[in-house]
Amino acid sequence: MKDSTATLDGMHWLIRYGVSLAFLLLTLVYVLTISPGHGGYLLVFAAVVGGYMAMNIGANDVANNVGPAVGSQAMTLGTAILLAAVCEAAGALIAGGEVVGTIKSGIINPEQVEDSRTFVWLMTGALIAGAVWLNFATWLGAPVSTTHSIVGGVLGAGVAAGGMGIANWGNLATIAASWVISPVMGGFIAAAMLMFIKKTVLYRDDVMAAARVYVPWLVALMAWAFATYLLMKGTANLWKPGFGVAALVGFGIAIGVYLLTRSWVLKAAMRMENNRDSVNNLFTIPLVFAAGLLSFAHGANDVANAIGPLAAINDALNTGVISNKASIPIWVMVVGAVGLSVGLAMFGPRLIRTVGGEITELDKSRAYCIAMSAAITVIIASQLGLPVSSTHIALGGVFGVGFLREYLKTRYASKLHRILEHHEDEDRVHLRTYLRNFQSADVEEMRAMLKRAKRFPEEVPLTKKDRKRLKKIYRQELVKRKHLYRIAAAWVITVPASAVLGALMFFMLRGALL
Repeated sequence: MKDSTATLDGMHWLIRYGVSLAFLLLTLVYVLTISPGHGGYLLVFAAVVGGYMAMNIGANDVANNVGPAVGSQAMTLGTAILLAAVCEAAGALIAGGEVVGTIKSGIINPEQVEDSRTFVWLMTGALIAGAVWLNFATWLGAPVSTTHSIVGGVLGAGVAAGGMGIANWGNLATIAASWVISPVMGGFIAAAMLMFIKKTVLYRDDVMAAARVYVPWLVALMAWAFATYLLMKGTANLWKPGFGVAALVGFGIAIGVYLLTRSWVLKAAMRMENNRDSVNNLFTIPLVFAAGLLSFAHGANDVANAIGPLAAINDALNTGVISNKASIPIWVMVVGAVGLSVGLAMFGPRLIRTVGGEITELDKSRAYCIAMSAAITVIIASQLGLPVSSTHIALGGVFGVGFLREYLKTRYASKLHRILEHHEDEDRVHLRTYLRNFQSADVEEMRAMLKRAKRFPEEVPLTKKDRKRLKKIYRQELVKRKHLYRIAAAWVITVPASAVLGALMFFMLRGALL
C-alpha cells in the first residue's frame, strides 16, 4: 500500500514538473515564432526566465488570497485553484497595464548603468534570482513577498553592475520597514475584527438573532472595503480614482449589498439551527467573492514582478536605450498571465494548505476577518503613504486571529488556575482527566468547565508547574510556532538572499555572454 502511494505521489510530481516544463518550452517556441523586435536569443532566454518567475509567483503568492477560504472550508481546494487561476489571469490581462516601471520600487538608478546590454544582463539576473528564491521558499513551505524577491534581485545585480552608489538605500529602508508594518497592521485589524464578531455575535446566548442584526453590516463593510480596494489597486491601470471617489463608489455598492444580504440572512436564519456553525456558514459566499477579488487585484499588480523586468529587457533590446518606463507588448502579458495560472495549479496547493490551516485553525468567521484585514490595511497604508506587502498582510492576519485565540483561551485557563490554586493536594487521577478534556476544549467549552470548577473545586487540583505547562500547551496548539519562525526568517532574509543571487547571476551572465 505504501509503495503504491509513493508511486502515485511520484506520478503527481512528474505531471507537475512535466506541465511546467511544457509551459516554458511553449514560451520559448512562442517568442521565437512571433520574433518580437531585434532581441534575438537573449530576449528568448529572458522570456523563458520571465515565465519561470511568473510560475513561482503563482505557486507562492496566490495562496494568501485563497488559503483562508480553503482552510475554513468555504470552498474546496480545486474550486479555489480554478477561481484564482481565472481571476489572476483576468487581472493580469485586463488591468495589468500598458506600461510598467523598468526599475521596481526605484531601488537602483538606471542612469548609472553603463549601457543597454549591461542593463539587460542586470534585469535578467534579477529575474533569475527572484524566481530561484521564490522556488526555494515554496519548497520550504514559506510564503514570502514576491515584490521583495525581485527588489532584492535588482538590488544585487545592480550593485554588481554599477557599485554600491547605484542603489537608492533610502527606498530600501522603506521596504525593510514593511517587514514590520505589514504583518502588524494586518494582524491587529484581523484580530480586532474577530473580537468584534465574538463580542457581538458568537458570545451571545441567541447567536442567530445577533447574526440577523450584525452579519448584513459585516458583509456590507466587506463590500465597501473590497470595492474601494479594487478601484484603488486592481483597476489602477484602467481607471485610477482618488480615495474619495473610490470610497464613495464603494459606499454605494455597500448599500446595495446590505439590502440584499439583510433579506437573504433573514430567510436563511429561519432554516438554520441556533449555533456557531450556522453563523459561520453565512460568511461562505462573501469569502468566495473575496478570494476572487483578491486574486484579480493580485494579478493586476503583482504580474509586474514577472513581466516588468521582461518588458524592460524587451524595450532595451529594441531601442538600445534605458528608460524609466517600458511598454508591455501583449506577448509579454500573456507569458505573465499564463505563468501565474500554471504555477498556481501545479505548485500552489502546498502553500494554500499552509496558509489555510497549518498555521492556525480557521473557520469562516476567522477567514472573513483575514480577508477584511487585507483590504483595509492596503487602504489605510495607501492613504498614509506606508510601504506594505500583501503577503505580509495576509500572513499577519492569519497570525493575528491565531494569537487572539491563544489570548482568549489562556485567559480562561488563567481564571481556572486562580480559582483552583488552593486545591493542589487533591487526587491526581481527576486532574489528569480534567487536563486532557480541557486541552481539547474550545473557548465555550472551557467556560463551562470553569463554571463546573467553581462548583466542584475538589475535582481538579493544579500545581503551579502544571499551570505553566498548561499555558504553554495552549499556545503551541493554536499557533504553530514552527511555521511562525520559518516564515519570519524567510521574510527577513528574502531581500538579502535574492540580492546575493542577483549579483551571482549578473556575473555569470556577463561572463557567459561577453
